[in-house]
Amino acid sequence: MTGLSSMAGALDGLLVLDLSRILAGPTATQLLGDLGATVIKIENPKTGGDDTRSWGPPYAETPDGESDLSAYFMAANRNKYSVAADLSTEAGQALVRSIAEKADVVIENYKPDGLVKYGLDHATLCAAHPELVYCSISGFGQTGPERNRAGYDLMAQGFGGIMSLTGDPDGPPMKVGVGIADVMCGMYATIGILAALRHRDATSEGQHIDLALVDSQMAWLINEGTNFLASGKEPVRRGNAHPNIVPYDVFPTKDGHIILAVGNDRQFQAFCKAMDRPDLAQAPEFATNPDRIANRDALTVAVTETLATRDSAEILKVLQDVGVPAGPIHSVGQALGTAQAEARGAVVDVPHPDTVAGRVQLLGNPLKFSKTPVSINRPPPRFGADTGSLAQILGALRR
Repeated sequence: MTGLSSMAGALDGLLVLDLSRILAGPTATQLLGDLGATVIKIENPKTGGDDTRSWGPPYAETPDGESDLSAYFMAANRNKYSVAADLSTEAGQALVRSIAEKADVVIENYKPDGLVKYGLDHATLCAAHPELVYCSISGFGQTGPERNRAGYDLMAQGFGGIMSLTGDPDGPPMKVGVGIADVMCGMYATIGILAALRHRDATSEGQHIDLALVDSQMAWLINEGTNFLASGKEPVRRGNAHPNIVPYDVFPTKDGHIILAVGNDRQFQAFCKAMDRPDLAQAPEFATNPDRIANRDALTVAVTETLATRDSAEILKVLQDVGVPAGPIHSVGQALGTAQAEARGAVVDVPHPDTVAGRVQLLGNPLKFSKTPVSINRPPPRFGADTGSLAQILGALRR
């Protein structure tokens, strides 16, 4: 998919003041920007802007040879204007207040009470602007004994329990391959902001949203969390295996590995027939999913032996024909290069006049709207690129 879009989105006319950095907050504000909101990102001139601008290489090459467009920064900062402002100065504070006066949403990820000394905290701004939706993201939330601790994604994954479930059963605790605690927190923030805007539109009443990385990480423990609550038994690392479904795992083949995801008894019978294993289909110890869970080790050995003698492509074709979920394991490059990814716009080419190539490639937004499509109107900005045009940006808002 190529080019910038000028189509109005679902959130067209909405103004978001973004005081966040790193990943959780920027993920939320990028999503709001993709949906049509005008997002003004405030960046600190003392540090050269968002921390992630220097989290490289790789970088998008720029003519001046001093690129601040790291791939990490670009992952969460399109559809935003960058305005430089030092919040420790009266001028910087006044600038931010002037934007807040017009904003529908403020989002920040300072430590609790970190903006009080600047008069930019939620209590101050919400009192001055009662219709304002103000979202605070922190590591541990605004309350509780850990509220003053800093929080990064890795810490949230560790504190929140997901690392105890991730990795090889005999290996050490392992983080998820990407900053999933940050990203999921950003998605929760987006949902919360949209709900608060709905309430505001109905009542003319804004509100404060208190969101923590650790809270959101524990919320998406999903079935493993409720498995513990229902049984009192600590979940354990199973590698790629599923705690509640068998066989549901990665299995070696003659030429690689595949994923097999048998979700019910019918699929198990179809798998056994397709793989010429009537003995497994007829064995009472594998008749139902609870039976298969109770006899997980024996069934895993049998399935492994069966698949190890066949080529991956052959297995996947046979299982697809009989409706048994199975699939390949792609590298990132392979995944983004598939015909399916191309058809769905998983990668977008975005014009960027500040780069040597004149464009950057970004990951697309997966939302497909029939009336108000997601659009990319602005590439990730250079630091402070829009500071001088702030008045025009605010003046162009459709209210």
